[in-house]
Amino acid sequence: LLDVLHELVETGNSVVVIEHNLEVIKTADWIIDLGPEGGDGGGEIVAQGTPEDIVKVKRSYTGEFLKPVLARRENKRKKGVQAAE
Repeated sequence: LLDVLHELVETGNSVVVIEHNLEVIKTADWIIDLGPEGGDGGGEIVAQGTPEDIVKVKRSYTGEFLKPVLARRENKRKKGVQAAE
């Protein structure tokens, strides 16, 4: 699914995805995080920006759960750079 979404973007298309899967969310160019809760307790824009922006917003549940996912990605990237040196 991610390959198809990225191919659509690379060919000039705009793609809007409503998703809860962090593996999909972490690859987004831009996130609009609605909340803070569901139903009557939600509907507000809690945060918006890149995945890296979202993890900085304390009020964002998405950011809270996304932070360790991005940290793992960064650690893998750093290990790859060190191995190449």
